[in-house]
Amino acid sequence: MTAVVTGGSSGIGLALAHEFARHGYEVVVAAQEPVAGFESVVADLTTQEGVETVYEHVRGRDITALALNAGITARSDDLERELALVDLNVRSTVHLARLLTPDMAARGHGRVLFTASIVDVMPGPYQATYNASKAFIASFAEGLRHELRKDGVSVTVLEPGPTDTPIFDRAGQDTTLLGALVPKDEPEEVARQAVQALLAGRDSVVTASLTAKAAHAVSRVLPSAITSRLNALVTRPR
Repeated sequence: MTAVVTGGSSGIGLALAHEFARHGYEVVVAAQEPVAGFESVVADLTTQEGVETVYEHVRGRDITALALNAGITARSDDLERELALVDLNVRSTVHLARLLTPDMAARGHGRVLFTASIVDVMPGPYQATYNASKAFIASFAEGLRHELRKDGVSVTVLEPGPTDTPIFDRAGQDTTLLGALVPKDEPEEVARQAVQALLAGRDSVVTASLTAKAAHAVSRVLPSAITSRLNALVTRPR
């Protein structure tokens, strides 16, 4: 069994790699630098060349699990990073999915995990592109699930709450309430629940804490005008 994990150098991606290994998978990690303990393919997934590098590295292998996890966040006043976010979170996810899932379908088996977020159901003031990218991922995954259902390939959407990873520091959001004060889940627990849901063939999983699950449930029923204001309280630069 082979699992491919993108964005596996740290955070949820690295935890997913370890969790797949714990379940007996041979793990290939795609990241911008080699990842100790795993077969690594070094690639910049914000570029088409980087995506194709990953595909050529694993092409022809019997991939039984694919975790499309690579992603960054960005402040709304950082246009350059926002555009890189679109390339990584959205473009590379679609590109790799379209390159790798046909082989899974042809073999008649496979499991795909897309990392979205609990914010995929709410607008994101001050990180608008990030929230929009996660909404895209959730919607794309649902459509792909329908396309692949007849071919024996399952698609699971991972919707984590705030998680203790470097994502906020790297985007300069460490001084926001979200980055500095909001309680965060451990990536290892997020990964454990994610892989458990993937192997069970579930359509989606909200991880990891009860607080994250409750926030996601409430956000689904509140008007977007309200969730926008609530979200702004923790994402506003300070």
